[in-house]
Amino acid sequence: MQQNVVVLDNGGGLIKAGLGGDRDPSTIIPNCLYRPLSSKKWLHPSPSSDPIDLTSAAVRRPIDRGYLINPDLQRDIWAHVFSSILHTHHVGPAHSALLLTEPLFALPSVQRATDELVFEDFNFAALYVADSPSLTHLYEASRRPTGLISRAQCSLVVDCGFSFTHAAPVFQNFTLNYAAKRIDLGGKALTNYLKELVSYRSVNVMDETFLMDDVKEKLCFVSMDVTRDLRIAKKSGKENLLRCTYVLPDGVAHTKGFVKDADEAQRYTALDEGDDQSQKPGTSMDWDQAHVTEKIEERKKTDLTKNEFDLTNERFLVPEMIFHPADLGMNQAGLAECIVRAVSSCHPHLQPLLYQSIVLTGGSTLFPRFTQRLERELRPLVPDDFQVKITSQEDPILGVWRGGSLLASSPDFEGMCVTKAEYEELGSARCRRRFFH
Repeated sequence: MQQNVVVLDNGGGLIKAGLGGDRDPSTIIPNCLYRPLSSKKWLHPSPSSDPIDLTSAAVRRPIDRGYLINPDLQRDIWAHVFSSILHTHHVGPAHSALLLTEPLFALPSVQRATDELVFEDFNFAALYVADSPSLTHLYEASRRPTGLISRAQCSLVVDCGFSFTHAAPVFQNFTLNYAAKRIDLGGKALTNYLKELVSYRSVNVMDETFLMDDVKEKLCFVSMDVTRDLRIAKKSGKENLLRCTYVLPDGVAHTKGFVKDADEAQRYTALDEGDDQSQKPGTSMDWDQAHVTEKIEERKKTDLTKNEFDLTNERFLVPEMIFHPADLGMNQAGLAECIVRAVSSCHPHLQPLLYQSIVLTGGSTLFPRFTQRLERELRPLVPDDFQVKITSQEDPILGVWRGGSLLASSPDFEGMCVTKAEYEELGSARCRRRFFH
């Protein structure tokens, strides 16, 4: 009998879950519990767009910095997810296999806790644990059967996730762990940095996790010329193409924040076309000084009763952290240097192929102009006789899950899994060897 396979991409930010063989997951929800101010108990996020007011909602997450730290909380969230998936298809975990994603370099204690959840708490019949780079590679290779990734069977997967960013070479569907490099910076850190900037300059939003995630996703972009954009951000009035306004929820008319003027938020795109009027050499010290005085006057006039705030240079300084973590005081390399180090750790014959098959996945790669900026930063660091080609996934958030769905529907999948009987006989550590991590 063909088993059902539940595919679970258990990210630090979002859980993507569904049945193997489907194109898209049936459930995508935040991997957390939250408690709105109006409630006394912790609630499960709902996939439907219900109008719950999440202003100042407290959040509990089972995963911190990429690793499972609260198995009891994770069990609670998984139970909610599995009930919605499996009950719809009238099957139980005892007759299903689970394909689960796990971050690279997971600790044995975390692996043990995960195995206990799967086999002892939920009683799944079988388990296969995969890492996200290999699933991303599998999906991209299947999408373009005649492309370089499929023919050479290798790629460099850059996964900018919620907790951290990995550059991991993949060869013949196996991640080369010895060459994988990590930056301890992901979507969560970027949101926290945006919270600090806005709280310092405008309104205290340190407790507004969901709200600031929305601001980051809708308004932040990657700058192609930081010096120029900082100069433009200082300007006043219509000359400042970067200024835009975000309206906070009032809890009455609307329970979610929104961008006040969508056209105003897109004005920065005009900077792409020969916009060097902002770089005229007539910018003098006197003008700067006068402008600073003007800004202080403006700040004094700020109406704190208004339910909105302006963003200027925050829009590009937040994603800039991925390229230059040192600006945030982190003693780590930027993304371009991280990629070069990962490729340099591989065999010289693989290096030109890896530079030509860089695949971007993860929610933090969705910032506008991310790919172009990465290519510009990477090109000077790569030998001249190597080509650099960067591919962004059609949906960077679902790419890993779709790779898992593809693997789960392959005829070899059943033989790759560890069964519950094997786990009970051999234990967690022995069973894990089958996954070649």
